[in-house]
Amino acid sequence: MPQTTPALPHLKVLDLSRVLAGPWCTQMLADMGADVIKIEKPGEGDDTRHWGPPFMQDAQGQDTAHASYFTACNRNKRSIAIDIAKSEGQALIKQLALQSDILVENFKVGGLAHYGLDYASVKALNPRLVYCSITGFGQTGPYAERAGYDLMIQAMSGMMSITGKPEGTPGGTPQRVGVALTDVFTGVYAFGAILAAIEVRHRTGQGQHIDMSLLDVGIAILANQAAGFLNTGQSPKRQGNSHPSLVPYRDFETQDSAMLLAIGNDGQFARFCTVAGHPEWVADPRFQTNTERVRHRDTLEALMQAVTRTRSTAQWIADLEHHAVPCGPINSVAEAFADAQVQARGLAVTQPTSDAVQAATAVASISSVASPLRLAENPPVLHRAPPALGEHTDELLREWGLDAAAIAHLRSQGLVG
Repeated sequence: MPQTTPALPHLKVLDLSRVLAGPWCTQMLADMGADVIKIEKPGEGDDTRHWGPPFMQDAQGQDTAHASYFTACNRNKRSIAIDIAKSEGQALIKQLALQSDILVENFKVGGLAHYGLDYASVKALNPRLVYCSITGFGQTGPYAERAGYDLMIQAMSGMMSITGKPEGTPGGTPQRVGVALTDVFTGVYAFGAILAAIEVRHRTGQGQHIDMSLLDVGIAILANQAAGFLNTGQSPKRQGNSHPSLVPYRDFETQDSAMLLAIGNDGQFARFCTVAGHPEWVADPRFQTNTERVRHRDTLEALMQAVTRTRSTAQWIADLEHHAVPCGPINSVAEAFADAQVQARGLAVTQPTSDAVQAATAVASISSVASPLRLAENPPVLHRAPPALGEHTDELLREWGLDAAAIAHLRSQGLVG
C-alpha cells in the first residue's frame, strides 16, 4: 500500500479483546494508523492463536503449531503479555490506560470489575478515554451475563432461520452463514461507534462508554428481512439462493456449472430476455414487472432454467455482461482470489514476519486480506505483520519508563511474558 500519512496515527488503543469481534475492530483502527497495543495472557495469548487447522506453514510447506485464524484480525498491532489477575499486572494496564485514547474489551459483563479495570474505575483515571465493551447480549437485559458466540447469535437472531434451502426440501434445515458474520459486523459497528465517540470528545473533551452487543448487531443486519416482518407481521422463510423481493435473482444451472443472476429492474430483465432469445417474455403480463415476476416466480424460473442449461457459464457471462445484465460465476475462495478484478484491487497482501515471529513459528511471511477502506489521501497502512505473543513486551515497558532491571523483575514474577 502507498506510504502516505495514515488517518489515525494520533490515537493509542488498548486492546483487551480476543477472538474476532474486538480484534476485528482494533485491526481496522490499526490499519488506519492507530497504535494498537494488544494485551495477552502470558504463555497462552489470544484463543485464536490455537484455533486450527488450518495452521501456518513453514518454508517447507509443513504445518506449524500456530493457527492461521489469528492472522485474520491482528496485523499492525503490538503484543504485550501481562497477567491481569495479579495486582501488579493490573497496575501496568492502568498505567497504559492513562496514556490511551481508546480501550476495547470483550470480557463478560462485570468481568473486568474484579481487576479494577471496568469503565467506572478506568474513567476515574482517564475521563477522556473512549471505552468500548463488546459482549454477546449487552450490558443490560435478562441475558446480559451470558457468554455469547457468533453461532448462538446467528441462531437466536433469526439469521439461521432465513439461511439455507426452503423448508420441506432435501437438506432444508436452518444453516449458519459460512463466516462468523455477527462477529465481523460487530467489529465494524464498533469501529464506527468509536470514531463517533472520538468526534464527540473533540467537542466535549470527555470520553464515554460504548455498549456493543452481538445480538443487537445480529438483529440489525437482518436489514430488509427485519423491516418486512416489523411492517407486515409475517416472518420470512428460507428460500435458498432466491430473493424474497426480486426475480430473477438467484443461481441457475448452466451447461457446465452454474451462474448467478442478480437482475434488479425491468430494463435488466428485458435485456436478459433478448440475450436468451426469448423477447416474448418481456411482453408476457406475468413477467412485465418485478412484482408480477415475484408472483409468478416458479413459472418464470422454470422457463429460464431450461434456457440457461444450453450455454456454458463463461458464454453466459460474456453475453450478459456485454448487455449490462448483472451476473457472475459462483467462485470458490481460491477462484475468487484468482479473479482479475480481485487481483487488480490488490485484495491479497503479504507481509514479512518479524524475527520474533520467525523464531516462534518458522514462518517468513503472512498473507491477509487488504483493508477495503480506500481513503484517497490517507489510505490504510501495512507496517507490522501479526505479532508473536509478547513480542513487544520489553519495547512497551521501556516506553513506560521501566529499566532493564525492573523489566527482569516483572518477568521473574510471571507478571509479564
